[in-house]
Amino acid sequence: MSQYRPLSALVQNRLANAWADSELARRVMLALESRSHEEVGKPELVRMLAELELLAEPARRPFRRIDVPKTQAKQTVMILPGFATAPHRMKYLAQHLEQAGHSTKRWGAGFNWGPTEERFAQMEARLIEIHAAQQTKIVLLGWSLGGLFAREIAKRHPDKVAKVITLGSPFSGSPRANNMWRVYQFVTGYRVDEPPVKADVATKPPVETIAFWSARDGAIAPHCAAGLPGERDRAVRIDCTHCGYTYDAGAILAILRELDRANSN
Repeated sequence: MSQYRPLSALVQNRLANAWADSELARRVMLALESRSHEEVGKPELVRMLAELELLAEPARRPFRRIDVPKTQAKQTVMILPGFATAPHRMKYLAQHLEQAGHSTKRWGAGFNWGPTEERFAQMEARLIEIHAAQQTKIVLLGWSLGGLFAREIAKRHPDKVAKVITLGSPFSGSPRANNMWRVYQFVTGYRVDEPPVKADVATKPPVETIAFWSARDGAIAPHCAAGLPGERDRAVRIDCTHCGYTYDAGAILAILRELDRANSN
């Protein structure tokens, strides 16, 4: 049997080398990076576990009634979904905005798998298309990573944007003060602070910019979503989980109030 051992060792070495050189191995190493000193302030595990209430949402939704006030002036709202989600994930929120009298538009880039030049080109084209069709400035409403995109798109096209509203978006502080950065690095294949698209997420867009944040957020450190003076115009505290930004009654009503505030400015 000893005659097979060298061959077996050779195969094992080749497999080990192939793994070490693989894209999967590179992504695993990105996810396993030791950056604990940059995670200060991230939500505790109990907060993250509370996000599992999302699983009960389909059963709760038929029994939830939200008294949606009619808006006095219609807004056109382009909705940008969070990381690893698509527009349908924010459909419930969009339905209530439309019930109030607003017009909602998809972002035109499918699932949000992170920033790429191609995705930014799709978002810009979509904003230009909506602006041309509506002949009015557009409100950009972005959840989590979608909010970071909204801020950057508003910097590129401030003449087409009425307002930016972010929902639990980590534009301030450490990009690793959250419970998602390891998954983000594994999925995208690059470090969260080294995106393939040039951006300065903490710099405020040259339009009114409102940051919604929650102390119950299980994914993003509240201070990162609230930001500092100068990084946004106002920070609005609400009471919901990170996933709850898209379906919680309090969150939906707070967003509607912000849209009406835009109308009164």
